[in-house]
Amino acid sequence: MAAARRDTLIGAFATFALFTVLAGQFWRNLLGYWGWGVVALLVLGGAVALLLRVRPAFSWRRVPTSTVVFVGLAAASIAWSFYPAGSVLGVVLLLAASVLGVALARGLSWPRLARAVAAAVKWILALSLAFELWVALVVQEPLPPNFVDWAGDDVPSAFYWSRGLLFAGGPIEGIVGNRNLLAMVALIGVIVFGCLVAAGAMNRGRGIAWIVVAVGILGLTRSATVILCAAVVAVALAFAVWARRVGPERRRGVYWAAAGALAASVALLAVSWNALLGVFGKSDDLTGRFDIWASVAELASQRPWFGWGWVGYWLPWVEPFDDLAVRKGVTYLQAHNAWLDVWLQLGVIGVVVFAGVVIGALWRSWFLAVDRPMDASGRPLPYSAASLVPLLVLVSLLAQSLAESRILIEGGWVLLIVIAWATKQRQWTPEPLPATTSAGTAR
Repeated sequence: MAAARRDTLIGAFATFALFTVLAGQFWRNLLGYWGWGVVALLVLGGAVALLLRVRPAFSWRRVPTSTVVFVGLAAASIAWSFYPAGSVLGVVLLLAASVLGVALARGLSWPRLARAVAAAVKWILALSLAFELWVALVVQEPLPPNFVDWAGDDVPSAFYWSRGLLFAGGPIEGIVGNRNLLAMVALIGVIVFGCLVAAGAMNRGRGIAWIVVAVGILGLTRSATVILCAAVVAVALAFAVWARRVGPERRRGVYWAAAGALAASVALLAVSWNALLGVFGKSDDLTGRFDIWASVAELASQRPWFGWGWVGYWLPWVEPFDDLAVRKGVTYLQAHNAWLDVWLQLGVIGVVVFAGVVIGALWRSWFLAVDRPMDASGRPLPYSAASLVPLLVLVSLLAQSLAESRILIEGGWVLLIVIAWATKQRQWTPEPLPATTSAGTAR
């Protein structure tokens, strides 16, 4: 019984921690930054306690060294940072998110991790629907975050927690206060719910219902960025299933087809760019992104090799971020491209190291998804759809990284660390993912 209670407690902590990093803006809007800080400290304390409980035998073979190098480079950048105090804060937040990611990867098995992600996403989606209903039916006007004092009526729409547009067909922001963030959570939900249902690790009826909810919310956000991410995920899924079916000996054709599809997609994008913008209702500058990218690139080129110093999410009171990206009265606090953001903050060296983190995690996730699992004696086991989760979630984060920098902070970074560390450990300690039992539950 004690072991069962401990496992239940760990699962509840993992769900709460993932909810917190995926919906960090919810806590900030609800409790203010001081309240969010208390919640973040509680999560960090739980992560440290989980690591101390696990205390696995340490081996560098099981550590994705590129993640350690990246965090080390960010910490070292304090020495040459243009804003050392801001870099200290940014590094502390990066370290905290990294510790949480490592704790989740080391303390939970793949099935439990997937279930924790699913549970966190359910809470975010359900609370977002309830919240939007309350704003639309009771408040009946745009709702600002708590603990803000705005003077005048000319407030940019991006500042509101919710604009109460549920019955107008959206866009809705949900409890996370941002339609792109809510859309990304919904997409992760579609991935995880779908894979767990296919693996027999989630009740089929309830799982399909949650998929419908997630797809509906994704549509209500009207997020063109995440809809395109969903298309990329669908393509990745198709190639992964194809690679499974043909086996290791015949995958060369899969890789050539993937390369051809990528080249064709780039060509099609170049030819039909204006038409695509029209379909998604975007302006020619991608809602100001071209101007932001130009400003970031110009600034990054002044310190091209080691950057201006790590800060993570830009601090609005720190120069040069206080006026680097301002559009329609809104000061944007990210480069809207993770790779540009890394170049700005850690230079070319940082981009190379970050690419190592991503490529390593993607490489291991791909083969985890397409290679048949083996038992302890080396006998092949049935494929499980659950093994597709790391690959598809990582693909969604990488697709998003071209238009958002969220992979570098909070939920994006935690998920990247979880995938990087968990897949690396499975590389050295083979452990088959759950296959479907006769009862329809995961082993």
